Amino acid sequence: MNGIKRIVKALAFVAALLGPGVFAKPQQAPNIVYILADDLGYGDLSVFGQKHFQTPQVDRLAAEGMVLTQHYSGSTVCAPSRSCLMTGLHTGHTPIRGNFEIQPEGQLPLPADTQTLSRLLSEAGYVTGAFGKWGLGYPDSEGDPMKHFDRFYGFNCQRLGHHYYPYHLWDDEEKVMLEENEGTKKGLYAPELIHQQSLKFIEDNKDRPFFCYIPTIIPHAELAAPEEVMEKYRGAIEEGKPFKGLDEGPELRLGRYQSQEEPHAAFAAMVDIFDRQVGEVVAKLEELGIAENTLVIVTSDNGPHQEGGADPEFFDSNGEFRGFKRDLYEGGIRVPTIAYWPGSIAAGSRSDHISAFWDIMPTVAELAGIEIDTPIDGISMVPTLLGKPEQQEEHEYLYWEFHDKGGRQAVRMGNWKAVRYEVLKNPDGPLQLFDLSSDPSESVDLARFYPEVVSRMEQILKEARTHNENFTFNLRQFKGE
Repeated sequence: MNGIKRIVKALAFVAALLGPGVFAKPQQAPNIVYILADDLGYGDLSVFGQKHFQTPQVDRLAAEGMVLTQHYSGSTVCAPSRSCLMTGLHTGHTPIRGNFEIQPEGQLPLPADTQTLSRLLSEAGYVTGAFGKWGLGYPDSEGDPMKHFDRFYGFNCQRLGHHYYPYHLWDDEEKVMLEENEGTKKGLYAPELIHQQSLKFIEDNKDRPFFCYIPTIIPHAELAAPEEVMEKYRGAIEEGKPFKGLDEGPELRLGRYQSQEEPHAAFAAMVDIFDRQVGEVVAKLEELGIAENTLVIVTSDNGPHQEGGADPEFFDSNGEFRGFKRDLYEGGIRVPTIAYWPGSIAAGSRSDHISAFWDIMPTVAELAGIEIDTPIDGISMVPTLLGKPEQQEEHEYLYWEFHDKGGRQAVRMGNWKAVRYEVLKNPDGPLQLFDLSSDPSESVDLARFYPEVVSRMEQILKEARTHNENFTFNLRQFKGE
């Protein structure tokens, strides 16, 4: 980085320290804690409508922070959603646009020169750590998490991240075997090991700015929780149909889900664990006296899944929205989101600002006084978070593409939402058009009544994406969860 850029960043940081009287920024560039649930649906938290169990810790953050009612994930499956988050680019531009498996462990890597959120913060003096599931580059590839973070603990591979009692986890660049989980044993619950490392990272770095990224594997299938948490829900929730999976043999815990006799209790128990861990992260910030200098965001990478015995219809996991994981209807991409920053974000606030994962990079950059010098699709949400909606810039549109299930595309433009399925068969096939202001469930296709809106949406679908040789709409090239 040249000297001029360093001076600009230094001045911006000083302005942030001086407070709102300079550039209307908060008093100090905050720490960032970003907690990303895995396949948690819009309706899976009690503050968003869940009736079968409660999530008191997350509900507390909502009561003391801001609920973002129209925040969208980067994609409808794991890897591309994370790629959007890390790059500030939507799926028409981000390098990883689908789940692309690399054997024996890992996924297609981010290119070596990718500007990521973590690299941006590292250059500005933040210490960075990731704790959970990565999915953006196999071990020792250019996308290895240690090429992007100072600290990593968890699953490199999202396929191996299906398992809650894995045979190994990664501790920075070291593959740590978990002897307590050998064979069919279930001695160490990975989410708890990962959680403890995230708390340690926060404590170790309490005196310097940090970015703590927590992409937990909860509540992705398989469905599994320790017995002491299962007991809380066994018999308290109507049970579902047992799931029969793979429980023995050489392929055990290499991707296929194990059996679960009590899937409803297990799912509730897993969200219970997630809720507790969120509460313990916030409690750690409060204990260390840094809560008022830390922005905490809690969200999910996509809509609710239907694998491994999961029953999103029973739990009403997608709320009023249509679709699930792998759909580009609202149920697949609108995600529960809470922003918490005591003293900066007003308690009990709500916002219907339309935003997405690619907005996180410019938001964090503005708060940290960082200049982004490469093109991105995101728009800073700082005015929204700080209670100044009149200053908030709006997106012309949001765009998504999905390369599995026959190929899918979607655009949101204001209250209009356009969806196209079966893109591989018919790239110019008919669009469905919905007015989300009156029809959030996307139940009435209005395309034939608004040809001018459809025409604009067609134009966006053609213009919003760049070519990517790994993710085309011409050939089924990849496979994954």
